[in-house]
Amino acid sequence: MASPAKRKAEHQASPAKPKKPKVEIPEYHLTPSRRGLDGEIVWPAPKAQIERAREIIKECAIAQESTYILPDKDADGLSSGVILHHTLTAVGLSPDLISVYFPPKGSNVHDESTRQAISKKSPAYIFVLDQGSRRCAPLYDSPHTCLVIDHHFAEEGGFPEKADYVTAHDCPPVATSSLLTYNICLPLHPDLEDKVSWLAALGTHGDLGNTLKWQPPFPDMTAMFKKYSKKAINDAVARVNAPRRSAAYNVEAAWEAVISADSPQPLLTHPKLEDAAFEVKQETEKWARVPPKFSRDATIAVLTIKSAAHVHPVIATRWAGFLKSDKLEIIMCANEGYLPGKIDFSCRVAKHARAREGDDKVDIIKTLERIVADDPDLRARLGESFARGHKEASGGIANTQEWEEFKKLMGVDENARKKSEPNRTKEKKKPVQKNTLANYFVKAS
Repeated sequence: MASPAKRKAEHQASPAKPKKPKVEIPEYHLTPSRRGLDGEIVWPAPKAQIERAREIIKECAIAQESTYILPDKDADGLSSGVILHHTLTAVGLSPDLISVYFPPKGSNVHDESTRQAISKKSPAYIFVLDQGSRRCAPLYDSPHTCLVIDHHFAEEGGFPEKADYVTAHDCPPVATSSLLTYNICLPLHPDLEDKVSWLAALGTHGDLGNTLKWQPPFPDMTAMFKKYSKKAINDAVARVNAPRRSAAYNVEAAWEAVISADSPQPLLTHPKLEDAAFEVKQETEKWARVPPKFSRDATIAVLTIKSAAHVHPVIATRWAGFLKSDKLEIIMCANEGYLPGKIDFSCRVAKHARAREGDDKVDIIKTLERIVADDPDLRARLGESFARGHKEASGGIANTQEWEEFKKLMGVDENARKKSEPNRTKEKKKPVQKNTLANYFVKAS
């Protein structure tokens, strides 16, 4: 028979709390695909756009004229640019005719500085890869052929005037720019497979992560992964991304490393990439534990850091997998130290919210735009660099004044202020004893 003490303990023990169901995030490759009128899957981009891109690449090689490549600065953009560079030279374009341009820190291909750089080269062909796009005038005034290869969100007609384009954005599961470039270029020369397949994997893992399953509609990369391990690819991603995240912003070093490599291995021991990777790791650890503040409705968590390194996207991604709340939708990391007088911020969808579908699916771009929808003056002042990128990974650059106004619209810090305010409820005054010994004798006299 159990002792009275044991029976009492059993009686008082509270029942175990039911575990929250594990958040099941759908596999990326299983995202429902777009289908054409013939019922065939449209992937990675509309067929007519891909065919036109191939024509332009072949025309460029035949023309033997000045060519400008403008790739983005991350693993996906650099891989896209190198795949295209290898393809152009394979089909006959002289390497001496190819120039590569990276906009300065804090700038983009739509800035005046880029227009001036292009005008100095006067290229006959311009290739813009993975830069995001927007409706604008031609990238420069002289006659030229421009091809945009991209996978970011773009409004209808959101490309430079007179430019041809291939966009993967409307053909889910959305391919990365490097994978799209790989798909365009592969049929153009029989010797490209070994040279560019690992680059397609490098860029794809850079954007979509290392857990991606290479299953249809994604191409079969079995042979490539037998030759180069996923670990080597993933480690190379971190190395290639490091220079553009470093305070020095030495993107050219990353480009030179990737274009001269014949496999992921040389990237793992490249001195400049290693130095940049060490700096980025140190900066990330320095700011990784900054406590978040929350928006008025608790759907957005905002972390504020001050670093000359571009580590805010990394920190936002980390916290997106850590914070857990049924309300939380977006993690936003704002960097006050990356650009003088400006705030560079990155947003990621909270892990708990990634499994949402239909009308409940989180769209960061729409959310950011909705916050400023009732303040057209602020929206205009935030400019074209606000709410750019992807629905699941967006961000932008804002002046400090506009950023503070934007935070106020979100209601950031309101909850904290309410908690810190003193309790203003009137305290009941303690009754004062009127019949004291002192006034008793006064009255008596």
